Amino acid sequence: MDFEFIRQVTPLYLEAGFLTLRIGFLGIFFSFLLGIFCAMARYCKVPVLNAVVRVYTEISRNSPLLIQLFFLYFALPKLGLRLSGTQCGLIGLTFLGGSYMAETFRSALETVGKNQVESGMCVGLNRWQLVKYVVIPQAASVSVPGIVANIIFLLKETSVFSAVALADLMFVAKDLIGLYYKTEEALFLLVIAYFIILLPISVASHFIEKRIRYGQFGN
Repeated sequence: MDFEFIRQVTPLYLEAGFLTLRIGFLGIFFSFLLGIFCAMARYCKVPVLNAVVRVYTEISRNSPLLIQLFFLYFALPKLGLRLSGTQCGLIGLTFLGGSYMAETFRSALETVGKNQVESGMCVGLNRWQLVKYVVIPQAASVSVPGIVANIIFLLKETSVFSAVALADLMFVAKDLIGLYYKTEEALFLLVIAYFIILLPISVASHFIEKRIRYGQFGN
């Protein structure tokens, strides 16, 4: 293991890590918004929108992110629409993540018992108030593990961004291996970088889930 080489190229991984985090968390943020919208459309059974969301969910979840990125980066220019690598990465991650977030939110919404909704109706709450004060607060606590799992999954999926010329962590690792044949050192730094990114999220999720359970069940 060449530690001097590791010291020299660490700044490259830091720069690539910040790029990965920036695109990753932007994609997760938009995925979160898209997921809420799609989940509410299905939960409220909006006639046309419900069908559109179901089709979108099936297409998104049953196609790899790499194929989606190839379509955005290589196919769209043939149709007259050219996107940068950053735009492709952000759109692709949002498109993929939105479907996973939607299913997580939808399953959480459906865990709220009908007796809870009926009780809210009995005290005079309208449909919006039921969703706001009864359904969403209970569904939010149930959805935390699924949301965190999706966040970790999407951050790991950023490893394919190098396919559309984005200088992310994987791109840097492959570039160093190709230039200097330092396979062990490049992959070691790659593993450490993803470990540093993902471990705090995993630890924070356990803390948040514990606090939510404490508030919900009083133990």
